[in-house]
Amino acid sequence: MQLGRRSLLLAAAAGTATAATAHPAAAGAPKGGPLVIGHRGAAGWRPEHTAASYTYAVQTGADWIEPDLVPTKDHVLVVRHENEISQTTDVARRPEFADRRTTKTVDGRPVTGWFTEDFTLAELKTLRAVERLPAVRNRNTVFDGREEIMTFQEVVDLARRLSRTYGRTVAVFPETKHPTYFRSIGLPLEPGLAAAIRRNRLGRRECVVQSFEPTSLKRMTDLGVPLWQALGTAGGPYDLPSTTYRDMMTPAGLAEIAQYADWIGPDKSSAAGTSLVADAHAAGLRIGPYTFRAENQFLPARFRRGSGANDFGDAFAEYALYYRMGVDAVVTDFPDLAVIARRS
Repeated sequence: MQLGRRSLLLAAAAGTATAATAHPAAAGAPKGGPLVIGHRGAAGWRPEHTAASYTYAVQTGADWIEPDLVPTKDHVLVVRHENEISQTTDVARRPEFADRRTTKTVDGRPVTGWFTEDFTLAELKTLRAVERLPAVRNRNTVFDGREEIMTFQEVVDLARRLSRTYGRTVAVFPETKHPTYFRSIGLPLEPGLAAAIRRNRLGRRECVVQSFEPTSLKRMTDLGVPLWQALGTAGGPYDLPSTTYRDMMTPAGLAEIAQYADWIGPDKSSAAGTSLVADAHAAGLRIGPYTFRAENQFLPARFRRGSGANDFGDAFAEYALYYRMGVDAVVTDFPDLAVIARRS
């Protein structure tokens, strides 16, 4: 990677909070361009789903912040990438919880480790977050052990504090993780999420709910907040085994999604070189591809720089490409870079 490009990317990491205030969160894109959604906060710079990650995302310009929701044994919604937490916490180094290690079948796959649903909130609060991808983001490991697991309520409270601090509305963008699985073990996600939205009086400008499972979203159509249908690249939603994501991204599939949702969130590869953006808009849907990252291994070949898989490539060129496509949002591990590209 050329020194000039690397210097620019690192300078972006220092923060762009002042410029960010021009783009309030809303159900649609701000006047300055597509919405920038901090994927699990600013996961490229801080361990994901921590207060530090969410705060840094907003400081550097994110319009929304994304908490993935999983339950505790005592029915509290907490934010983790998965309910299996050996990669995102120090639980494996805690001898007092050694006997909690087990194997479960989640969405048809065997998973071994420690699971949030086997811990009370008080027990989870004794753990500390660690970087999930240390080989990719070694820089983030300096923060290991500094942050505790957050509840969804704590994320809502943080978003409102940050909104006051920066003079703009920061929306929360919760995702229901494995909702069919959790419903099957008596820990459904939707009632707790609905209760939190109502209790906090979250409106359209403050909350957008997402899920890969249409059934989960359809359980929340009466909440008065936008709904976002996430779409994978292979297979289909676990709750609809006869439906594929490919089917859902056809004009007919998009028309069906538009009956209950306001947004689609496809993998960014599904929007490249296809008519998906135009087709979504024709169906009355907004579109926000995921997940934009700066490392070479996550960039198209033409935007890679240098020889290392984890070296930073030309992330700005990729953002510019998708902005020209007319996307309404980008979901990114590096919201600071997305904001800079949006101003270009």
